[in-house]
Amino acid sequence: MTPEEAKKQANKKAIKFVVALFILYIVFSQGNLFMNSVMTPGSRFYNPYISQHLDYIQGLKSALIVPAVWIIKAFGFYAIYNEMDVMVVSGPYLRVNYSCLGLGVMSFLAAFVLAFPASWKSTFKMLVIGLITIYVLNVFRIAGLGVLLGFFKSQRNNFTYHHEVFNIIVYICVFTMLYFWIKKAINQPNLNPPIINK
Repeated sequence: MTPEEAKKQANKKAIKFVVALFILYIVFSQGNLFMNSVMTPGSRFYNPYISQHLDYIQGLKSALIVPAVWIIKAFGFYAIYNEMDVMVVSGPYLRVNYSCLGLGVMSFLAAFVLAFPASWKSTFKMLVIGLITIYVLNVFRIAGLGVLLGFFKSQRNNFTYHHEVFNIIVYICVFTMLYFWIKKAINQPNLNPPIINK
């Protein structure tokens, strides 16, 4: 294969990767938004059966809230919770909405990893590690808000941008993981990553 042919092949793979990344991200992110509507009473696409039996969004909320409350209690606070709220006695009141779940960054991670031409074993491993990392960081974010605002009551009005701060931290972690994952994947035999040769 001539250098020019190799460059064309690399360009095609790069375009294929970008297109796959875009399509998968739209499917995952918009799919989650649609399912949130399907499982939220009063929403446009609400379906009682799916809401009752397949509500994975509420499952994720509970999976975030319960361990976060354990951590808050470990710091000596008394906290009570329901399916979407955490109330720290003598502390803050936290509501875990759809935007708190991290499904946007999870959608990006899943789309990137699935679009990138790596082995299925490597892809699956990165997907699991990445999603667990985002989940754990989110638990610590919720618990951290409960603990910090419990100790520093006067600062409760200064934490209105915690979503933005969380997203920045998570994306830094995600891009760092992807960098090392891609670097490792490129060094594997028989793998031609979508890199445009200059």
